[in-house]
Amino acid sequence: MTMTPDEAARFASNLDRLVGAVETVLLGKNRVVRLAFTAFLSEGHLLLDDVPGTGKTSLARAMAQSVHGTSNRVQFTPDLLPGDITGVTVYDQRSGAFEFHPGPVFANIVLADEINRASPKTQSALLEVMEEGQVTVDGQTHPVGHPFMVIATQNPVEQAGTYRLPEAQLDRFLMRTSIGYPDHASTIRILEGADQRAHDVQVEPQLHAAEIVQMAASARTVHVDPTIHDYVSRLVDATRTTREVRLGVSVRGALALIRAAKTHAAGRGRHYVVPDDVKALAEPVLAHRLILDAEAEFDGVTASNLIAQVLIETPPPSSRQAV
Repeated sequence: MTMTPDEAARFASNLDRLVGAVETVLLGKNRVVRLAFTAFLSEGHLLLDDVPGTGKTSLARAMAQSVHGTSNRVQFTPDLLPGDITGVTVYDQRSGAFEFHPGPVFANIVLADEINRASPKTQSALLEVMEEGQVTVDGQTHPVGHPFMVIATQNPVEQAGTYRLPEAQLDRFLMRTSIGYPDHASTIRILEGADQRAHDVQVEPQLHAAEIVQMAASARTVHVDPTIHDYVSRLVDATRTTREVRLGVSVRGALALIRAAKTHAAGRGRHYVVPDDVKALAEPVLAHRLILDAEAEFDGVTASNLIAQVLIETPPPSSRQAV
């Protein structure tokens, strides 16, 4: 079953409502908010490389409020344990049985703040739930429900006492981006509202969580022409043969780009993917999956620059072919 033009128009309208609601909190960050919802509706997770105070917590809270959902924030520290995230099994003396006490991961949107400050063992506690939407504690499996999204943050400035995310865990994130500082006009608007604390601002719910699940299912039905599959395959192959790259984009990365491109197309009111959808998302979806050669890193080469180079050197199919 393929998405119809009417369904695409309705999808775009709903997405615009969600983005508009969150933009009342995160001023001047339309692209970042759209990327976050694109990841959410693609049933993926988002990694934010950002300095403190740019609105990461506000983004997660506002997204959850806009979809009438729940959100939890976990501050990752070196002494954080896996059970502090997933939950623990506790013996109840009154009933004489063990009861599961769910952790903060049981929410629609979970903000894992400064994820690289926790030990690798604690970081790995997120791997199962990010991939399968469930946690296993003492041999018992507990689904976290739908919709579900992890928004994790890293501070790129202060690296003391941090643990670099393993490549396998980076690959679990659908996208990586940053919020960044607001522009001049947005900064003035923020300062004008300085008497109101950020957590006091409430976003009006636009959709119910069940409607988000339906939108995600609808996005999967967007048409993708074989020429688009060929284009994505050639892009991924190019990252693996570039001399500055030690390890290119995985198959999971190629699948993630197709999934995100479908959602991006529906968000633009189209029931089919065009090459521009792929180009728009190639950097946030693919760049964090590259492992650069040490010499290239020393020379100042970045993964984002390499993706931009690959996009230039890999000819896309014509729009007529891709429809």
